[in-house]
Amino acid sequence: MSNKARKRREALVYHAKPKPGKIEVVPTKKYATQRDLSLAYSPGVAEPCLEIEKDKDNAYKYTAKGNLVAVISNGTAVLGLGDIGPEASKPVMEGKGLLFKIFADIDVFDIEVDTKDVDKFIETVKNIAPTFGGINLEDIKAPEAFEIEKRLKAELDIPVMHDDQHGTAIISAAALLNALELTKKKIDKVKIVVSGAGAAAVSCTKLYKAFGAKAENIVMLDSKGVIRKDRPGLSEEKLEFATDRKIDTLDEAMKNADVFIGLSIADIVSPEMLTSMAKKPIVFAMANPNPEIDYQLAMDTRKDIIMATGRSDHPNQVNNVLGFPFIFRGALDVRATKINEEMKMAAVKALAELTKEAVPEQVNIAYGETRLNFGPEYIIPKPFDPRLIAKVPPAVAKAAMESGVAKEPIHDWQKYEDELLERMGNDNKVTRLLMNRAKTNPKRIVYAEADHLDVLKAAQIANDEGIAIPILLGRKEVIQELMAEIDFDGDVEIIDPKADEQEEKRNAYAHVYWKTRNRNGVTLYDAQKLMRERNYFAAMMVNEGDADALLSGYSRAYPAVVKPMLELIGMAKGVTRVAATNLMNTARGPLFISDTSINIDPTAKDLAKIAQMTAKTVQLFGMEPVIAMISYANFGSSNDPRAKKVKEAVSYLHRFHPELKVDGELQSDFALNKEMLQSKFPFSKLAGKKVNTLIYPNLDSANSAYKLIKELNNVDSIGPIMMGMKKPVHILQLGASVEEMVNMSAVAVVDAQEKSKKPKK
Repeated sequence: MSNKARKRREALVYHAKPKPGKIEVVPTKKYATQRDLSLAYSPGVAEPCLEIEKDKDNAYKYTAKGNLVAVISNGTAVLGLGDIGPEASKPVMEGKGLLFKIFADIDVFDIEVDTKDVDKFIETVKNIAPTFGGINLEDIKAPEAFEIEKRLKAELDIPVMHDDQHGTAIISAAALLNALELTKKKIDKVKIVVSGAGAAAVSCTKLYKAFGAKAENIVMLDSKGVIRKDRPGLSEEKLEFATDRKIDTLDEAMKNADVFIGLSIADIVSPEMLTSMAKKPIVFAMANPNPEIDYQLAMDTRKDIIMATGRSDHPNQVNNVLGFPFIFRGALDVRATKINEEMKMAAVKALAELTKEAVPEQVNIAYGETRLNFGPEYIIPKPFDPRLIAKVPPAVAKAAMESGVAKEPIHDWQKYEDELLERMGNDNKVTRLLMNRAKTNPKRIVYAEADHLDVLKAAQIANDEGIAIPILLGRKEVIQELMAEIDFDGDVEIIDPKADEQEEKRNAYAHVYWKTRNRNGVTLYDAQKLMRERNYFAAMMVNEGDADALLSGYSRAYPAVVKPMLELIGMAKGVTRVAATNLMNTARGPLFISDTSINIDPTAKDLAKIAQMTAKTVQLFGMEPVIAMISYANFGSSNDPRAKKVKEAVSYLHRFHPELKVDGELQSDFALNKEMLQSKFPFSKLAGKKVNTLIYPNLDSANSAYKLIKELNNVDSIGPIMMGMKKPVHILQLGASVEEMVNMSAVAVVDAQEKSKKPKK
């Protein structure tokens, strides 16, 4: 099976399993008792119904309307697929709903309408509009899309936006303002060429005009060439951008142009066209998946160029996800009756301004950068920037209020910002950040148990996604059979430590190992024998630089795998005890739990060291550690030695590491409920703070806690993450899932990236 066929199968399985689709409806109220049900439905439900009958605006008070957006399409212009019909468009609309939820915590019903008739489509949307707080129109072909949006905005009293038009316009306008600032050019003076005349191109150009671009300086092209005023049969939209210039081709239009906006097809811009542009040209080649000119070709052609594309593998990605979730968030939160030009322009300015602010370390880490700075390769924010939720919605909300379309104005802006940040605790953005960072510099991971199907699947995904460069250890014939079964092809190294062909390598590793252990009762024969075991062989590969990191433990008990790692790899300089932490992606946000795998009953000093190592791991994920030292007691409420141990650990940390935000001893509920902690223990260093790290007093409690959270709440867990090892070695839980192993592959790569930065002692 070809790689393309396998990707197709993976996509189909993803959408079909474990249940079809990508979104579901989840209750937000209690429903355990008959009393709950009588309030949820009959007879209790009659009371809010009557209140809404008195005043329709009460629907925002008693129902989900205020946080519910409809993503509506008729499937006439779906992605690059064209007119594929409403049913076939549903996966895309569900995907849009997913993005609304994970980026802005907005709930979505996707609606696919089976009509191409503009009047019928508009009538349908108007009839269902009372259900929703906003309408996102999606994948509707031009020119019908223009009329549909225009009429719905005029006839409905809730926000309506056709994202295909305005999303790209808003993001590219922010990028354009910043690019013009960098090149010291004025928007009212620059000559702009727009390749494409569809909904997005028209909307982009209108928005540029709103910011000062002059009509006489704009040339727009469609599939027939330059749109000129003397061309018959122009639509209203095209007529607005028709030029008086006597030119017909893109080649002619590009001469001395300052800005190129591409929303058309791949590879229509030649290096010669680029060369003919003015000094310091701005080129936004946004055709997907392949831009109007290849990124590297453009950069090689002009050293003075500022370039953006629609692709994530190049700087300056024009990505609609920077816009629509946050624009609707701001509009919904003030109950705006529409999304107007003022609100769109406010979003543009907010995005442009955010790019110039100091970038959080979390974003630098995600993109493998030392420090992102406003400049030619950073003119718009990155999609993973956590500040977007707190920056764009308030700007949109303020614009709605100032332009008179907000029905529920916001008065306490700090409280609103806090609420926005709190909304973003319920997704797996940390995992996305981790994966993205791994991809910036993939490392060689030796998978010590690659002759197990699930391990091999994890290695395949890591390889296909560019997370890691797998080295597969195990029985070669078994691995090859399994690879054929799952269509895992490519130039991947396979090593059988017991094979005759590895004898020279085994002996070399054995000799190195023997030299380090010959005064500990290990003979050369013992060492040679041990090198036939995969974990010893794998550890020596990492030690000797033949691999960058190691994953093992899928098929063997944890202690049996830890032993060779401690013997061969050893602890990092200054570390007296290794430990493990698990990252739990909970509904309240990321939560680190230590020590989940290694230390059975650590001393007070051990606990302090575990807290220090965990803090460094939290920082590795771009987060500031806020650490609670957990016990069954609160701040000296018990004199039992087990509680006093935790208290002593806290005392040690406060004395020798005052820079850490850490306190205890604390019960778990007080640690996780900041209001309760503030009320009962206002003196605590954690009062008013959101704890993201829990250090448990022993292995029993830590291991049980993380597994309970994982199983009861179906929480995504990353770990155990080994801390304190000299080299990037991580030991999986027995029977870990494929997803868990993929996550740990990314952890191992990031660990290797960090350790490779440190000077060798």
